[in-house]
Parts: sequence; structure tokens; C-alpha cells
Amino acid sequence: MSTQESLPEIRQTIVLNAPIDKVWKAVATAEGMAAWWMPSTFEPVLGHEFILHAGPYGDSPCKVTELDPPYRLGFNWGKDWHLAFELKEVDGKTEFTLIHSGWDHNKMTEFGQPHPIVRGFMNSGWEKIVQEKLPAYLEG
Repeated sequence: MSTQESLPEIRQTIVLNAPIDKVWKAVATAEGMAAWWMPSTFEPVLGHEFILHAGPYGDSPCKVTELDPPYRLGFNWGKDWHLAFELKEVDGKTEFTLIHSGWDHNKMTEFGQPHPIVRGFMNSGWEKIVQEKLPAYLEG
């Protein structure tokens, strides 16, 4: 008997000193994503299947499930995860929120790592990416 025990989603929010259209280009194009996160075959098309090239972790299949430019992008990542980027205009700046969901106490990643352990790494990884790498790319 298996019970699903979900873990809380990862959320990272930052206010970026950049207009929403510029932030959207950074988070919703393959070229933009590669500059602050990782290379992929992403295209901003609903239903588009693409590959994230996660370096030592190999390639992950993904699929665009939500697309509302320039406010929201969502995609399934690998077998369990969902990633969403939310953008909001705030006085000429952009509030960006990353939401990484699909965590389960009893599941393992494709690479055989338990979700609770990976979630810890990912949480600190996302913090660095969203709080440091994304603004450095946009404001640099």
C-alpha cells in the first residue's frame, strides 16, 4: 500500500530592477534560460516537449503546460516535478516567483535519489539561482 506524502513546494521570489518584457525574455526563451539557469531546447509554445541539459545529471524531458506571456510559464520536468515562473509588474520593476512542486516523501528521482534529500539541495540551489544569477544576468 503506498500513500502519497507531499512535501512543500519550493518558492523563491525576488523583485528585479528590469521591465517585465525583459524578464520574460530571460525566463521564457532557451537563450535567456541558458544564461542564468541551464541550456535546453525550450520554446515558448504550449504543449512543446523539450530537453533540459542538466550537466552531470544528464538530460531531462520536459513539457510546456502553462503559457500566459508575460505573466506565467509552467512546465512538467522529468517524471514528477512541475516548475512555474510567475511575473508581476511592480512600479516599472518585475516581481519574479519560481515555484517548484511535485515533491513526495516516498519518491525517488530518475537518478535514484530520494525526493526529501534532493529537495534540500534544490531549495538552496534555487535560492542562489533566483537571488543571485538571475539578477546578475538581467541587471549586469
